[in-house]
Amino acid sequence: MVEFSLPRHSKPMQGKHHACQNASSEIRTFQVYRWNPEDDTNLRIDSYEIDLNECGPMVLDALIKIKNEMDSTLTFRRSCREGICGSCAMNIDGTNTLACIKPISDIKGNVKIYPLPHMNVIKDLVPDLSLAYAQYASVKPWLQPDTPVGVRERLQSEEDRAKLDGLWECILCFSCTTSCPSYWWNSEKYLGPATLLQSYRWIADSRDEHTGDRLDELEDPFKLYRCHTIMNCTNTCPKGLNPAKAIGEIKKQMVERKA
Repeated sequence: MVEFSLPRHSKPMQGKHHACQNASSEIRTFQVYRWNPEDDTNLRIDSYEIDLNECGPMVLDALIKIKNEMDSTLTFRRSCREGICGSCAMNIDGTNTLACIKPISDIKGNVKIYPLPHMNVIKDLVPDLSLAYAQYASVKPWLQPDTPVGVRERLQSEEDRAKLDGLWECILCFSCTTSCPSYWWNSEKYLGPATLLQSYRWIADSRDEHTGDRLDELEDPFKLYRCHTIMNCTNTCPKGLNPAKAIGEIKKQMVERKA
């Protein structure tokens, strides 16, 4: 009988428990993924008891309280605290989302917090997004016009501008990309939902004059066509966007230009 074993350091251990000294009825336990590359130990799950009467309403508020008052070694990204920058994307209660806009009250039982899945972890809740950003840069996410504009702005009709709604709002948190099984299996070749949505944002822009070049770049068995419309990306997007629809529109344009 064949026996399989998990890679070294991949099996979580029970970590430290940080108890709350208050006798409040509003105490919740936060179970947080911890891993430090400088330690020669397995990753662990630390637990922290927090009195919600002394904490803000969002999961990020709890993480900041933990770092400031209970365990200064905890590492995570955050910036705007308004669901705009995408820095605090992580897996909370089994779903990729933004910690700053995820209410603690929406979660039943212990609050389980992990880094974005299927990404290399730099430390604790900080994933390595180097590959994702390199893929984003590869689609040339900027306006590429050829017609000189002079000193005036490039005008756009209200109808053309409306085509960008549902695209420009993406904050590149990569919650969608890291929830996509196709990306888990083909991350070196498949661009993923976030990058493809961003690519379509420029393909759909009436002011851009390199649509053909952009489609040529995506004409590849892996870059675009690894999408199987599983819809995890759309279900998990914290901004309520629909990357699967954007990918479908790119495929549609691919077909139309060959007709």
